[in-house]
Amino acid sequence: MTQATLERRDGPARPAQPPPSPLLVGGVLGAVAVTIVAGWAIDFSLAPVVEQWPQLVMILEEVVHPEWAEITDPSSRLWTALKETAAIAVIATFVGSLIALGVALLGSKVSAPPAVYRVTKPVMAVIRSLPDMAYALVFVAVVTGPLPGILALTIFNIGIVAKLTAESIDAVDPGPLEALDAAGATRWQRARVAIVPAVLPHYASYVLYVFELNIRASVVLGAVGAGGIGQLIMLYFNRADYPRLAAVVIVIFVVVIAIDLLSQVLRRRLV
Repeated sequence: MTQATLERRDGPARPAQPPPSPLLVGGVLGAVAVTIVAGWAIDFSLAPVVEQWPQLVMILEEVVHPEWAEITDPSSRLWTALKETAAIAVIATFVGSLIALGVALLGSKVSAPPAVYRVTKPVMAVIRSLPDMAYALVFVAVVTGPLPGILALTIFNIGIVAKLTAESIDAVDPGPLEALDAAGATRWQRARVAIVPAVLPHYASYVLYVFELNIRASVVLGAVGAGGIGQLIMLYFNRADYPRLAAVVIVIFVVVIAIDLLSQVLRRRLV
């Protein structure tokens, strides 16, 4: 049977797959080498896990039997702490995002004078340079209750939302802005009429995004005394009350997944 007959029956022969590029091979080997060096630098070892395996199994046996009464009782500590966590996230999201919109207008070369833009941009970078945990530790040393968590997340939200919104402002269509400049509009009028309406869908998406982050972060911040359900987690952990701890983790998991799915739906509709 000739080659032409085979091609007519089975189609043209597929070209041979090219070998991996040297850059890809070098990148993978480099990543492996860096990982090995990092593990060696911190004396990474799984030996402690093996040594403590019986104790770990004992803890897991308690964790897989959560205290369901903690979830089903509406007056339990769990729901009180969860309400506080939700309140922290909502307040921090609203206040931080509102301030961030003004900071973004000052941090974009499209909406702010050059002198203001050059000053605001580094300030935004400084705000983002510290994690929310660092802000929480500072505020916990001064005030108590949920206020440290609110203040920490508010500042952290300003850094994130302001950066993303400023980048959206930089990408605004210049046509309407040029028309307003030709009509003698002030910077405030340009921002109110052309800039803010253009970036509003993206801004709303960023607000929903930081709200998701705040729900997760407020759980962690509570562990350092910044209020919320994180304090309850630390309480049960320190008491070795793993069934109640498992109940708290289950509720957090469900709430975070639900908020994440709802936020995705809303963001798809907005952008």
